[in-house]
Amino acid sequence: MKFGFLAHPISAGHRNQVRGMDLVSRLLEDQLGTVREDAPRHHVRLPLLSSVTSATGAYATGDVRYLPYTAGELLRLPGTAKEVVAAEVLALREAGADIVGLGGATSIVGDRGLWTAEHTGMPVTSGNSLTTYAAHQALLTCVRLLDLPVESTRVVVVGYPGSIGLAVTRLLLDDGFPLDLVARRGNRAPEALLRHLAPEQRARVVLHDDIAECYDGPRLYVTASSTGGVVDTARLHPGSVVVDVALPRDVAAPPPAGRDVLVVDGGLVTARDDVAFGDGSVPGPSQQLNGCLAETMVLALEGRAASCSLGRDLDIGVVRELGALAGQHGFVPSPLASFGRPLAEEEIARLAVHHAPSRTARAGAQDVTAATKWRFREHVNPPMAKLFAAHHMDRVFTSARGCTLTTEDGTDYLDFVAGYGCLNLGHNHPAVTGALRTFLDGGAPTFVQYVSMPAQTAELAERLCEVAPPGLERAFFSNSGAEAVEAALKLARAGTGRRRLVYTANSYHGKTLGALSVTGRDSHRAGFGPLLPDCVEVPYGDVAALAAVIDGAAAFVVEPVQGEGGVVLPPPGYLRAAQELCRRAGAAFVLDEIQTGLGRTGAMFAAEHDGLEPDVLCVAKSLSGGLVPIAVTLSRAELWDQAYGSSNRAMLHSSTFGGGNFAAAAGLATLDALEAEKLPARAAELGAHLRAGLQEVAGRYDFIREVRGVGLMNAIEFDGDFSGAARSLADELLTRLPGDLHALVDWMPDDVTDAIRHAGRTLEATLGDLMCLRFVHALARDHRILTFVTANHGRMLRIQPPLVLDRAEADRFVAATDAVCRELGLHAGLAARTARTPRPAHS
Repeated sequence: MKFGFLAHPISAGHRNQVRGMDLVSRLLEDQLGTVREDAPRHHVRLPLLSSVTSATGAYATGDVRYLPYTAGELLRLPGTAKEVVAAEVLALREAGADIVGLGGATSIVGDRGLWTAEHTGMPVTSGNSLTTYAAHQALLTCVRLLDLPVESTRVVVVGYPGSIGLAVTRLLLDDGFPLDLVARRGNRAPEALLRHLAPEQRARVVLHDDIAECYDGPRLYVTASSTGGVVDTARLHPGSVVVDVALPRDVAAPPPAGRDVLVVDGGLVTARDDVAFGDGSVPGPSQQLNGCLAETMVLALEGRAASCSLGRDLDIGVVRELGALAGQHGFVPSPLASFGRPLAEEEIARLAVHHAPSRTARAGAQDVTAATKWRFREHVNPPMAKLFAAHHMDRVFTSARGCTLTTEDGTDYLDFVAGYGCLNLGHNHPAVTGALRTFLDGGAPTFVQYVSMPAQTAELAERLCEVAPPGLERAFFSNSGAEAVEAALKLARAGTGRRRLVYTANSYHGKTLGALSVTGRDSHRAGFGPLLPDCVEVPYGDVAALAAVIDGAAAFVVEPVQGEGGVVLPPPGYLRAAQELCRRAGAAFVLDEIQTGLGRTGAMFAAEHDGLEPDVLCVAKSLSGGLVPIAVTLSRAELWDQAYGSSNRAMLHSSTFGGGNFAAAAGLATLDALEAEKLPARAAELGAHLRAGLQEVAGRYDFIREVRGVGLMNAIEFDGDFSGAARSLADELLTRLPGDLHALVDWMPDDVTDAIRHAGRTLEATLGDLMCLRFVHALARDHRILTFVTANHGRMLRIQPPLVLDRAEADRFVAATDAVCRELGLHAGLAARTARTPRPAHS
């Protein structure tokens, strides 16, 4: 059986898309020399729905056509629109259709399909039965997730007594809901409007002329007006849910940020994986199908060439029957969506606190994940929330210990990110948590640093100067690595009386304005200029370049290992040479050990590997065991004295929260644990073991460019070479599709072809980055191991677990990496496959 369907655009942009498709198809026909019909063309075909095979094995062919008019345009000229719809229905009959579905406005303009069926003599359906069923199921899903009692939960139905509004009303009344019905009464008496309902049901409904009368009450809405744009989400209570069935939409745009209001796309179904469109070689449009289209397909799959779902008064029995048949054929009203984006059930469930605050305590932990996701998305960083969701990284951990993070459902993850270097001791190390409890229980003062001499802070300063490279005798405490760098820059300028600051390309020193000025990555700096003047960049590892600019400089700021730059190790002797150049030039040699310090590289400080004695050392991240913010800028006494060594200058640089006793107590416990457990030596041993295993794996896969690192500061660099992919795809399409499409491309303006080439190059670069993100995702999804990319490069997988990692956990990571590499075997050369596949024995 063959179905036809008449769709229409839902917006002006969508209309222009349809018209653009027509223009391109005409150009292709010119290239092919296709003979056109004499009659004008008033529709555009959608070829992806040329056939459907359902979950039952039933098969139907199809002809879906778009009219180039929006609902508003059709409804403004209903007389003309009726004739247009009728003509297109007849054209579909001529094309072999046995039943025609009318979408949205194409149904309304024909008296909800009645006039169209009578005028054309063709079986037609408005599709309103399955649309109603899907909208009803969407509301019931929301009620279930919100854990609301049916008998006391009022629902507002907008668009009564329209076809869908009336049918939804009857279904909800059968369920037991009390209802508020919003209708345009005109001169009709309430009795005339209520005559559509059974007498025993009328006592449970309240009629309204205006939806505004409902805003102060219920929080659940089903809207199916024929005009669109009737709901003001800014006036809805927090926790409100609107199931919007209308086209054009009754909620024209997403709710304002922070309103905690959810809009569900109503009347939609999704085809399960066991439904196939076309020949199955190209994925069909299976998600969020309009109920009217899906109903047309279901009727064709059932072999029903008879009109259905026409007029105002839908048969509720038919609504339920079509819903059941749709399910049998593989069309289901889930998952729900909001403005075209899939909607997780937890996004709905989190609103329960607004409907019944007394249940908050009972719901407790089960709501933590959903509530946190929403709060982060609405109030912290919406783009990052979308990124996390897209890559299935939107987890919420509720407990942590050592190298393990645990979600509220009890799923454990091995943490190889370690707070980007903040958790050298792992999560909640008992020595540090115990020290902080002792501090709090003892009642010692915390913030007394500018009215007294804080005991724990002074002791931590002494301990740090003892374990740091020789010559560092002063300590300034702050809260973060970026603040430690800021302090170093100010100290260098004030202590030397000079301005120029020299830094390296590909470096990362933080995102405050001063730290950005010496960070060698333009993407971090964009949008924040002008930055500090007289900052000069030199290549990392290039002694000659440094020698050319160091004279007259205040400082050279450098990382002993470029962490966010991709774990880049310096050439042998580079740091020693840089230190000597600074000494001769009178410039401060500033070593940023924010990420490399405190055991990460296999020594307490990376400076020890080269015997360095910096003038300034920046330390942060793991200094508190990852429990409270703390950072320190250590310096030589003579440099500090030049900058601040008088009563007038002693307080030129200060920090309200820097140097508190509580954070210092954590720092002291951290140093104790690092020394007692010999964690720097452990990092050296386990790091070598981990790299050896990873390098063995990498040797089999040419999409891994390098495994590198020192201690437990390591990275995998991916090749991810997709150069030429976009051009090849374009050439394939231009060559294989009918006609001389190259001639069309040659005709395009230069700015258009330039834009296409730029888009192609960007796509190829993005594919390379996506390979690394795919690795991150696969490690987490399949192996419950957390990793991420470095800040400067999307193709560098950071491998920086806590230093308390054991050998079994290291081996688990190597095995997981090997498994993910095998999964990505398509991207490897043939040698990778032959190395892993045993040869068959000779017979």
